[in-house]
Amino acid sequence: MTLRRLALALLISGAALPAGAQEMDPSVDPLVQGPRGSWAFGAGVQSDNRSKQVSKSDGDASVWALAEYTSADGAFYFGPAVETVKSNGAEVEASLIGGWRPQVAGFDLDLAVEHKWLVDADMTDDAGAWEFTADLIRSIGPVEGRLRLQHTPDGIGSAEAWTWYEARVAWDQSPKLSWSAGIGQREQEVGVDYVGWDVGATWRLTDRLELDGRWHDTDADGVPPTALESYDSRFVISLASYF
Repeated sequence: MTLRRLALALLISGAALPAGAQEMDPSVDPLVQGPRGSWAFGAGVQSDNRSKQVSKSDGDASVWALAEYTSADGAFYFGPAVETVKSNGAEVEASLIGGWRPQVAGFDLDLAVEHKWLVDADMTDDAGAWEFTADLIRSIGPVEGRLRLQHTPDGIGSAEAWTWYEARVAWDQSPKLSWSAGIGQREQEVGVDYVGWDVGATWRLTDRLELDGRWHDTDADGVPPTALESYDSRFVISLASYF
């Protein structure tokens, strides 16, 4: 009799709840009872894979893809990425990144930790590296400025510690067209220090597709021991989709 009365009471209380309370809200995470975060994805192709103004693909074309999960308040994010490279016998580089994007005194900060590694590289160890990045961003109308500090204590392969300093500015000429330029300096324990810069434009072809044309150059172009194609100046075209 007791069990029958308990079951009846549960049925009555369930029927008394509003219909919306009985259904699971898709915007609420049942584990934390708060708003859900969201996933975003991107993929693209580029005529050269440039990082810190230096080619990672020996001047050849490259493809990439990424996924990023962002918390409901936009403060925290993490996700994997993959891109084609030519380094130490490897043709693919994978990475996992996590970060925090707080706002301080009118500035946006982006603090990230990323682990990168070469897939099937010609080495038994040292095929991966940790990178730490801090961005300070300020937007005023259509203009955005960014200062970046990036460091790794031990790079991939024979590379040791290095630090990258960069200043970048972007201007949205219209909802479809933006211009940007950046200049940075890389200090390395192994290899020469150099200054690199780029300037270019990005066209938003659709809400999900954009085309970028950009000139990259360094002051190490043609200077031994960096007289390699990876340091040469080059105009790079990129096509990217985000969804």
